[in-house]
Amino acid sequence: MRKIETEMNNAVRNKIAWSKNNTCTTFDSTIENCFVYLHGNHIATYNYANKELSLYDGGWQSNTTKSRLNALCYELATGFSVFQKNWEWFVSDFSGYPKEFADNTILNYNGCWE
Repeated sequence: MRKIETEMNNAVRNKIAWSKNNTCTTFDSTIENCFVYLHGNHIATYNYANKELSLYDGGWQSNTTKSRLNALCYELATGFSVFQKNWEWFVSDFSGYPKEFADNTILNYNGCWE
């Protein structure tokens, strides 16, 4: 995991508004959500109340976006990952079951997804 991703995860875990280079987090205490942005594009939302991580590609299915999402999955939705095969993105659960990536894919701490 890259240093910037470790710092990003720390900001999300600790409900901190944080920014470095091309990545930033914002926190909305009224709805208990942390939003993650890459180059100004929304790529993830973490809901503290439900312990749910919602994934987005921000309009760019780049290696950097995928790396940031995988770092968030490692920290907040253990067992899930985003991968690419034949130019298509997928989300995989802890058992290796792939599902085609779609914006607002919701992962939670007990291994369920929507």
